[in-house]
Amino acid sequence: MTTTTPPPPAPEHGAVPPPVTRDEPRLPNLGTLWYFVRPYRGRLALGLLLGLGTTAAALATPLVAKRILDAVGTSGEVAWPIAVLLGLVVLGAGFGFAQAVLLGNLAEDVVYSVRKLLIRRFLRGRIPDLQSRPSGEVVTRVTSDTVLLREATSSALVNIVNELIALIGALALMAMLDPVLFALTLGCVLVVGALVGRLMPRIGAAQQRAQESVGRLGTILESVSRAVRTVKAARAERTEEQRILDEADESRRHGKRANRTEALAWTIASTGIQLGILVILSIGAWRIGAGALEISTLVAFLLYAFQLVEPVSSLTMYVSELQAGSAAAARIRETEDIVAEDTDTGQDAAARRPGAPTLELDRVTFTYPGTARPAVEELSLSLPERGRLAVVGPSGAGKTSLFSLILGFSHPDAGSIRMCGTDYSKLSLRSIRERIAYVEQDTPLLAGTIRYNLAYRFPEASDAELWAALDAVRLRGMVEALPRGLDEPVSSTGISGGQRQRIGVARAIVRPPEVLLLDEATAQLDGLTEAAVQSAIAAISEDTLVITIAHRLSTVMDADRILVMDHGQLCASGTHAELLRSNGLYARLVEALRIRPEASPGATESPQPLTR
Repeated sequence: MTTTTPPPPAPEHGAVPPPVTRDEPRLPNLGTLWYFVRPYRGRLALGLLLGLGTTAAALATPLVAKRILDAVGTSGEVAWPIAVLLGLVVLGAGFGFAQAVLLGNLAEDVVYSVRKLLIRRFLRGRIPDLQSRPSGEVVTRVTSDTVLLREATSSALVNIVNELIALIGALALMAMLDPVLFALTLGCVLVVGALVGRLMPRIGAAQQRAQESVGRLGTILESVSRAVRTVKAARAERTEEQRILDEADESRRHGKRANRTEALAWTIASTGIQLGILVILSIGAWRIGAGALEISTLVAFLLYAFQLVEPVSSLTMYVSELQAGSAAAARIRETEDIVAEDTDTGQDAAARRPGAPTLELDRVTFTYPGTARPAVEELSLSLPERGRLAVVGPSGAGKTSLFSLILGFSHPDAGSIRMCGTDYSKLSLRSIRERIAYVEQDTPLLAGTIRYNLAYRFPEASDAELWAALDAVRLRGMVEALPRGLDEPVSSTGISGGQRQRIGVARAIVRPPEVLLLDEATAQLDGLTEAAVQSAIAAISEDTLVITIAHRLSTVMDADRILVMDHGQLCASGTHAELLRSNGLYARLVEALRIRPEASPGATESPQPLTR
């Protein structure tokens, strides 16, 4: 016997809902939209009540108008019905204004909570989950999809209910006024509804395809913007321009298709009701002439008929908005497979003990999902509390994977990693990472000022600490020359690749960490600047463990100890001189950097990097 899994509970304001398991059935798009709106259902219900007040005022107006017409030419009181009519107009306007403000604010709150949820997922998610997604997807989900969600929640959900109630209410009152004319009206509404209903799935499908194209467009734009120098250097501007425009055109075509279908549905709805009104007017006039209908009844009936135009035509638009918002909600819900890192559970790492290893890897094996061969296999290391280590090896040797394991981005399939004697499995990721500073090879700078980037690890760092770090990497003069010094936005400085790398190193040494991981942080520096940075790193290594993925011979030769990796395993370790004599792989890596004496007398080193 099969059972259905109930939908998960609605998230609290800003809370991250639990991830969807593989065997969980997918919710329908409308149910997914409700998943995000449900925490605000109280305010949504109030908005619905306000809308019902507006609808009730509109529905009562024709009846009061009939009372006024019946009183004309008789001794009946006219002033009171006119006062009631004016009161209904004012009351309806007040309800409508209050509803518009309430639903608009509700939509903004829903969008903010969803954006908060998405941003938390992308920033707190595990590295493997994030790397499996195109980076442009973040922008599309947080901006474009949430805008569609706003439109659905600000008007579509409540107004569909209101318009349906207005439609049903108007038809019920028309049935009370005259059954014959009501039968004609109901027939028109049913025919129009059937025709429009056949078009709605086409509108939803076209809108979904258009939004998918927008997502692909965002991904391509993001990738091209990051590689714009490569694009221009390769003379590929027209190729990339055409590729981007193809996606934009795809979105435009689907958008036009949805627009044409929506316009056709709206035209059928409004024209059908207007034709129905003409039929009602003609038959009503004939029945008045036959003495079977009063003029005031026909006028009231026509007022209700005119009120049908708005619900029938608006329902087309609101259902279209609801479809687009529901599809956007489904795309947002797809991010639930990003598992958030738990950075706080666990104990803090113990203080360093003099002479004891800072990091230990014991028979560590790690394999990336979807690959057959381990990236790191049976790796055992004991890394001292201070000094300079270099990690070298050919491409695919496992150097970057080693850094990922040390930082807790990846977790071993077997074996263990210990920091100051405590297993990583018992430590919180927060305590691990606050002991480690990491400088990427392609050092990114974040949007903000020089100060913001330097103080990124320690926002409370003093100006003296920031300037000392800049002194160490020889950037004080450059920063002092900027109009606003430390407070200069990085976007306006024209920072070179080498300067960006030096800012990354300075950021890491504002307060010396216990472990400093450098993914060849001096690769883009000139010889003099590199010597200065290496001198600063050498000074830090007197009390810090510095591990460098080395691509340059100068970095290798300056290291206290060199680790040679190949196929995820440690092949050898020692000093530069020892490894040249004892390890063939290391000798070949170094030989790749040598320039033949006959080719360039006196030269001993090529600018080519070691193979990654």
